[in-house]
Amino acid sequence: MTPEAEASMGFVGVSTGQSSIMKVFPEWARVLGLPASRLTGFDLPLDAGRDQYREVVERIRRDPLLPGALITTHKIGVHRAAAELFDELDEFATLCGEISSVSKRDGRLIGHAKDPVTAGLALEEFLAPDHFASTGGELLCLGAGGAGTAIIWYLARRPDSPRRIVCTDRSAERLAELTAVLERGGVGTDQLRTVVADGPADSLVAELPEGSVVVNATGLGKDRPGSPLSPDVRLPRLGVAWELNYRGSLDFLHTARAQAASRELIVVDGWRYFIHGWSQVIAEVFGLSLDSATVDRLAEAAEAVR
Repeated sequence: MTPEAEASMGFVGVSTGQSSIMKVFPEWARVLGLPASRLTGFDLPLDAGRDQYREVVERIRRDPLLPGALITTHKIGVHRAAAELFDELDEFATLCGEISSVSKRDGRLIGHAKDPVTAGLALEEFLAPDHFASTGGELLCLGAGGAGTAIIWYLARRPDSPRRIVCTDRSAERLAELTAVLERGGVGTDQLRTVVADGPADSLVAELPEGSVVVNATGLGKDRPGSPLSPDVRLPRLGVAWELNYRGSLDFLHTARAQAASRELIVVDGWRYFIHGWSQVIAEVFGLSLDSATVDRLAEAAEAVR
């Protein structure tokens, strides 16, 4: 069988060829015994239009050698432009207005929003079960896109929840949608404050108490250069700085690491988020169940080729 006739999994992003998953996926395919050993990338610009999104979804639907796909960066855009092309959307996809996973079952095209699951799996690895109760810390989420919305959704429903959640974004529309998602999901928004910010959010960081969690969910430092904070920001002592990116200039991550010792910070990059995000979608596309031991095996295989 020629390479052109082999099955592959789709990957919708901005610069898919630069992603570590291109090296990781063949190893994971071997570990899991997948019927596909490569990815087909669909690169779309950050300002992609409706027709571009629909064309990609239709391509995935029609191609029998594409059993499904992962969508990154364009999750909200795909939902807005092409939701009606899917035969079924899961609860989170409908609630959050995003699609991060595309799979096929019995000729039906199904869309899922895996970010809330991914966020929870990643967060619980570094955040103590009583972190907010024991520290009095708050959450500052920089970015109200799909990942930011999922993180806030998860933490707002967590038994140990921050007493105050602040979310910034350049788009007032995205912030309004975040509030609407929480309200539609029956999550209270009394503790939520949204702020339109198109520049360093240092002043908001200065308001945070010790133990607060600061998340870079903007994409800055990966898809676009820069950081939502300036290098002069002082992160909250005993807090957590979570950079969702694992590649790129990673300005936010470098700033946090420079203060890790003096501010007694937990600093986390996006690598485990990447592992959980991809493994959850692969499991959905290929109909697998992944236990923690299997995820650890995948993480080891990924680290070997990172």
